Amino acid sequence: MGDAGGFLDDSNFESFGAVENRWRIKHPVVTFFHLLFRTLALIAYLLCGWFSDSFIGSFVAIILLLSLDFWTVKNITGRIMAGLRWWNYVNESGESVWVFESSTEEAQVKFSKAEIQIFWAGLVASPVLWALLFFMALFSLKLKWVVLVIIGLALSGSNLIGYLRCRMGSTITGAANQYLQQRVMQNMMNVFKSTPREPTQTQTA
Repeated sequence: MGDAGGFLDDSNFESFGAVENRWRIKHPVVTFFHLLFRTLALIAYLLCGWFSDSFIGSFVAIILLLSLDFWTVKNITGRIMAGLRWWNYVNESGESVWVFESSTEEAQVKFSKAEIQIFWAGLVASPVLWALLFFMALFSLKLKWVVLVIIGLALSGSNLIGYLRCRMGSTITGAANQYLQQRVMQNMMNVFKSTPREPTQTQTA
């Protein structure tokens, strides 16, 4: 696969127009599905014991909802609501390359502030709630549900970490990588500059 192009040059992205009212929800259907599957997964987890006695059925249903939420947020709602996207591909050398993209500051005027806030609120709230449910299941010794909660935390947390990397990668992560590269290069130069000392010979009487 070839190298990834720029964020706004990708033909797969929608050509957004400027939003006259930045607080108007421009994409209500996308916003609805951004919250739908994660909300249903949490509701199903909390109420499954009341409507079904089958752990396997509840487990499969919640995993399906979590998978739909992960795919929807990763591939659709992030780029449409907030101008962010992340993915990975395998390059010609067989190495897995992670790509984190964010729209430019000039392009941010094309996105609704209301949608951006809803996007981040749903993105942060979901792993926080799954973390709370993890401790509740652990302390109540419901060990069979712990695995399910861990999966929910992992899927929702992966999207959160990915989009945080998109949002702050150019500042925090970029500065950290630049610092590490400078330190590595400096250490390598010091190694090449340093010459081994010749062993001193002692004269014997």
